Amino acid sequence: MSELEKLLVFIPSYNCEKQIPRVLDQLTGDSVRSWVGECIVVNNRSKDNTEQAVTNWMSAHPDMPVSLLRNKENYGLGGSHKVAFNYAVSHGYQHLVVLHGDDQGCIRDLLPMLESGAYLRYDCCLGSRFLKESDIHGYSPLRIVGNIGFNVLYSITTLRKVTDIGSGLNLYSVEPLKSGYYKKLPDTIYFNACILLSQYAQNMKIHYFPITWREDDQVSNAKLVNLSVNLLKLCGKYIGGKKKFIEREWREKIIDTYESDVIASNIR
Repeated sequence: MSELEKLLVFIPSYNCEKQIPRVLDQLTGDSVRSWVGECIVVNNRSKDNTEQAVTNWMSAHPDMPVSLLRNKENYGLGGSHKVAFNYAVSHGYQHLVVLHGDDQGCIRDLLPMLESGAYLRYDCCLGSRFLKESDIHGYSPLRIVGNIGFNVLYSITTLRKVTDIGSGLNLYSVEPLKSGYYKKLPDTIYFNACILLSQYAQNMKIHYFPITWREDDQVSNAKLVNLSVNLLKLCGKYIGGKKKFIEREWREKIIDTYESDVIASNIR
């Protein structure tokens, strides 16, 4: 397997200096390391010492193929995804993994699909916190009920079984990203829900897989009421027409290019 046939691991990061070393530690075990071609940590203009935590980790692990990128401006969670998607396309990768920098998900949950080759049959594989085999720790009952309610709503909206509209562990085939369909999607925290609906509107092959999920010292940046309202609006727009949904400009601020600087890299 060539390096480009391996995974590009994308870690979106914002104010997670405590958690980011633990996330990077997930890549070091032999079972995971053999699948990683490169890892990019995309810092979305954190206000804490996230960058220092990453560079300290990189110095302690010089053999790990990790690069630290800093967005030109705060693009939001969706904007950081676009930086990574563009990177995957321009560098010739075939698959990209999203692993959030707050250490809630576990990349080892991908291994059964990777080792069996099942991931090759899908346009994207989405980690689900709410499958029977999933394991959730520290998640409040209220948030569990709320998430399940939205899963049901999105299932009715798309006429497809949706078991999670946005966890922090996903795997994307890069080939569909080459069309750039994601570029007009929102840069906000509800990017994940919007790209999911866009993929269903394009009849992409989507697979949900069980994950381990925990909340310990993480701090959520989501404003739940505002997020819930926007998730409902997305359903209404989808019902209004799939073609319009795909072609719609979702961003409030139009950005021509999502740029980042390479702050540090272990890749020679």
